[in-house]
Amino acid sequence: MTRPHEDSSSPSRSAVTVFAPAKVNLILRVLDRRPDGFHNLWTLMQTVGLEDEVAIRFAPQHAEIRLQCDSPSLSVDRTNLVYRAAAAAIAQAQRKVGLDIQLTKRIPMGAGLGGGSSNAAATILGIDRLLNLGWSAAQMAEIGQELGSDVPFFFHAPTAVVAGRGERVRAIHVADSRWAVLVNPGFPVETKWAYQQLSTTRQGVTPLSEPCAQLASHSRTTWDEVIGLVSNDFEGPVFAAHSVLQQIKLDLLSQGAQLALLSGSGATVFGIFGEESGARRAAAFFQERSELKVFVVQSNSGKLRIE
Repeated sequence: MTRPHEDSSSPSRSAVTVFAPAKVNLILRVLDRRPDGFHNLWTLMQTVGLEDEVAIRFAPQHAEIRLQCDSPSLSVDRTNLVYRAAAAAIAQAQRKVGLDIQLTKRIPMGAGLGGGSSNAAATILGIDRLLNLGWSAAQMAEIGQELGSDVPFFFHAPTAVVAGRGERVRAIHVADSRWAVLVNPGFPVETKWAYQQLSTTRQGVTPLSEPCAQLASHSRTTWDEVIGLVSNDFEGPVFAAHSVLQQIKLDLLSQGAQLALLSGSGATVFGIFGEESGARRAAAFFQERSELKVFVVQSNSGKLRIE
């Protein structure tokens, strides 16, 4: 299996920086509940060009994982996904090393954009590079699966169909790139709450459609095909509780988006545009509202990136 970065024969180094992209869900179906209490998911995910940075450095003066972050609202203790990913990777490698990790956040938190999962994947990849472990994408994804259902996707980006609890990932090529306008309302939506709302408000589970099932077996698709399939099961309950998000979706469509959708369980709503100029005009519509965070980025943006 190909690795999500350049050849591991390059010289070892004492520090590495990994750029961790956000993701959006172009399709998100929440299916039956599993015996372990989690739900089976079926989602088409794609990276977008909004990135956090995870800088990892060997620290010979100590034998700990020491994490710092430029966002004071994010804990840097053992509960942080970056810390947990570093600990899991070191344990898997059976190495005893000290690491200083600096996390620089640009992806909003609690936003449905997969920032924490991407950061975790970036950490595993960075430690693979620092220690010259030569892990495959599949090996790194297996470590990541224990940390969160979105983590394995980032080793198969930019676009993939993800199923089960996130452990079944199949990369798919979308013919060309588009531009995305990400509109975050400035407040988070807790994933656990969203699942509870979905479970209590829907009458039953709608089976996966035949076109989606067929898409999962393809190696390539087109935007025209994707646009005809977009949906997110969380929109109903989340929009019912936060009408501002539904209005953002309607506004994106009125501003010319080819599609607009809630990403993940929210709170970010995104619109897809064919041209950068159209995306920037739509973004300008929202930018007078100071409570919103608005980003214009390329979709289908690529993989975890090492410097």
